[in-house]
Amino acid sequence: MPILNRAAEMQDEIAGWRRHLHREPELLFAVEKTAAFVAEKLREFGVDEIVTGLGRTGVVGIIRGKGAGRTIGLRADMDALPIEEATGKPWASTVRGKMHACGHDGHTAMLLGAAKYLAETRNFTGSVAVIFQPAEEGGGGGNEMVKDGMMERFGIAEVYGMHNLPGMPVGAFGTRSGPIMAATDEFNIVVTGRGGHAALPHKTVDPIVIGAQVVTALQTIVSRVADPIDSLVVSVTKFNAGFAHNVIPETAQLAGTVRTLSPDMREGAEARIRQICAGLAAAHGAEIVVTYHRNYPVTVNHAQETGHAVAVAREIAGDASVEPAIAPMMGGEDFSYMLLSRPGAFIFVGNGDTAGLHHPAYDFNDDAIPHGVTYWVKLAESRLAA
Repeated sequence: MPILNRAAEMQDEIAGWRRHLHREPELLFAVEKTAAFVAEKLREFGVDEIVTGLGRTGVVGIIRGKGAGRTIGLRADMDALPIEEATGKPWASTVRGKMHACGHDGHTAMLLGAAKYLAETRNFTGSVAVIFQPAEEGGGGGNEMVKDGMMERFGIAEVYGMHNLPGMPVGAFGTRSGPIMAATDEFNIVVTGRGGHAALPHKTVDPIVIGAQVVTALQTIVSRVADPIDSLVVSVTKFNAGFAHNVIPETAQLAGTVRTLSPDMREGAEARIRQICAGLAAAHGAEIVVTYHRNYPVTVNHAQETGHAVAVAREIAGDASVEPAIAPMMGGEDFSYMLLSRPGAFIFVGNGDTAGLHHPAYDFNDDAIPHGVTYWVKLAESRLAA
């Protein structure tokens, strides 16, 4: 089955919504204009129930079918990124230092298109909850909506997410059962030594030298501690120390990220970071304080629901354009919280040959719109078939 005729007919209209949102990007939970736009569209479509302010600024619309039954959730994210846009498009961001560099404008527009179609046709039994989430880019808005009781309030039995993927052809899909996106932990390390004159290093405990050894030692977690078969990233992304050419400073500050695909690896990486820092502190007579923050958990697709997602994608795109065992990605995704709360699956839809995500030249490919809308509609209708 190819894309829906109605989805193709609506492409220009949906692209117009997308470009409107692109011009006015908002960050994290401060998505008031975007949420208001979403709620107004849902009202225009005749959605049965619209609730705003969930998870602070999230929006949920309930579309009821032709009879009583289960409720499934379809989720899109609404927030942008603190990046200066460099696309030069007519619909480029009008807000300095903010842009939709991850395609959340496209995700929101595609789910709005699906909501319009489902509200018009209602060719299903039960209810569809269209979920528009704030603060995916670091704020944990998905977790906030779950903690706000969204699943229980609307009786959501299954939940599904979708993200565009540059480099994957338009019209193609990819997903996998099990871990598909990584946990995204962060660490801060403060090395405190004894400062002094740079010409008298023997009278100091140099935090820069110790910090450099920390950076080098952390690389052994991946290369010499983790099983080579397992996926693990440990990246030091900040190193700040010193203020003059002739002064050895008192402290050095390091920070970075740890990406893992399993709870055991997550636990082991944190433990090893602490062990390395404690050992180097003892060896050099310094103090090293590690602050470790557990950020988004691993995004884990449920097997049965992934099977449903793959089946629908194959109906739309054909077997050759669906990758049912795509390689996991070490980026993070706070849809993970929703999948911890309910069974479901996360899928990628092709964005074509575009700039990468989080790049100032990125733009969502409007040609992907009919494919994403069709996927949402057919997933809802198949999971809520009479």
